[in-house]
Amino acid sequence: MNLESPKITVAKSAQHIFDSLTDVKNFEKLMPENIAKFEVLGDDIFNFGLKGMPEIKLKLKEKTPPSKVVLAAASDKLPFTLTANIETISDAQSAVQLKFEGDFNPMMAMMIKGPISKFIETLAENMNKL
Repeated sequence: MNLESPKITVAKSAQHIFDSLTDVKNFEKLMPENIAKFEVLGDDIFNFGLKGMPEIKLKLKEKTPPSKVVLAAASDKLPFTLTANIETISDAQSAVQLKFEGDFNPMMAMMIKGPISKFIETLAENMNKL
């Protein structure tokens, strides 16, 4: 299952967005209002839970300065990645698009497609808070 957020223009440099996204504690600023839990577990891993959804651990998997940050689920039960693609528009402006890629059975994919789509849209919209 592949989902993409809309491309969001942010009034920050690509390097600033990259640096912010590679510091996992900053993801708390991006979370939707219905967050039930956010906990940093280490320099490159955090745990979060949204109301009505199971908790998810995300681990920093890959970073390509200043254009790409990849987070992956720390559990094999729900194998997925969340990639932030960052484009430089100018010294003070960049564009960010989030891509979610997961390997789920059709039933699970059908159940989580809506909530995950909304979640990555919210993360992208909140990039201005970094």
